[in-house]
Amino acid sequence: MKVLVTGAHFTPALATIEELKKNYQCEVVYVGRKTTFEGDSTPSVESQVLPTLGVKFISLITGRLQREFTIFTIPSLFKIPIGFLQAPFILFKEKPDVVLSFGGYIAVPVVIWAWLFSIPIIIHEQAIISGLANKISSCFADKIAISFLENHSFNQQKVVLTGNPIRHEIIEIQHESKVAGVPRVLIAGGNQGSHVINMAVLDCLDKLTKIAKITHQTGDSKFGDFERLSVKQNENYRVEKFIGDGWGKLVQECDLVVSRAGVNTLCEMTILKKPVLVIPIAGHREQNTNAGYFENLGLAKILPQSKLSGDSLFWNIREMLKNINKLKIKAEKFKKSIIKDGAKKLALETILLK
Repeated sequence: MKVLVTGAHFTPALATIEELKKNYQCEVVYVGRKTTFEGDSTPSVESQVLPTLGVKFISLITGRLQREFTIFTIPSLFKIPIGFLQAPFILFKEKPDVVLSFGGYIAVPVVIWAWLFSIPIIIHEQAIISGLANKISSCFADKIAISFLENHSFNQQKVVLTGNPIRHEIIEIQHESKVAGVPRVLIAGGNQGSHVINMAVLDCLDKLTKIAKITHQTGDSKFGDFERLSVKQNENYRVEKFIGDGWGKLVQECDLVVSRAGVNTLCEMTILKKPVLVIPIAGHREQNTNAGYFENLGLAKILPQSKLSGDSLFWNIREMLKNINKLKIKAEKFKKSIIKDGAKKLALETILLK
């Protein structure tokens, strides 16, 4: 069986691909974005990671409707027809049995053409509320997998609750690592990194390293944040562009995580019982909803991007570390609220579509 995976949410896609290849011996191809951001030539994480795992990566050129007008808005609109012209040739050449979409603008032309070619389609919505791309794709999907019952925006006759696919290395961690001494903090702005978070870290780095050991995932972008921050490394500050293997162990050794408000990260932190300082992307409806949901659970504290600075980042980290034991007790309480076998359930639902 051949499954064509597409979309922008790479981490849950990777967890599901692992299940499809391991338990169903599926051939998997992935249609995604070649670069990290518009106007940035940095290769995307998926284009670098998937070929090393034996998964064929196919780049699709397309555009999206942007929330704000920028110098890339008009060029992006002109790229939309390119994606719709390219997608049918990819599907015709690869001849997949099923298309599995993880949302994002990159997936829309693939999903629409798969529907026109009568290829079964399953989409996965990881967030509590749906983005525009998945709202469009849901009209063409045969099945819609959701992570939370709170998501009621889809046709309920198509909906199946699978939970959010979580990587094996997170699920398999059984016992908390006991690390004595200075508190440990992990700062990660998503797979692609976050320039604004990186700059806030730079502004308060001297103070941060006096109260904690910091591991910082900067991402890789045109801003050169990794290069700028890597020269600051010392015994209390470690910098990585991207953390792949070993992510689960690293999180488990930390006392506190600072991150964006992607559902995948927040689900992983809940399973690993880690308090999180979340900095949702400004104006990003899905991330702000995610952040509010997990804050109500008691797992996360929100620092709005509009209030982010070196001083505010340092102050929030310091205050959370002061109360870290109480925060860990809250995090422990809600560990069972996350479906752990989301990747298995989604892989099975994908197979059953054939």
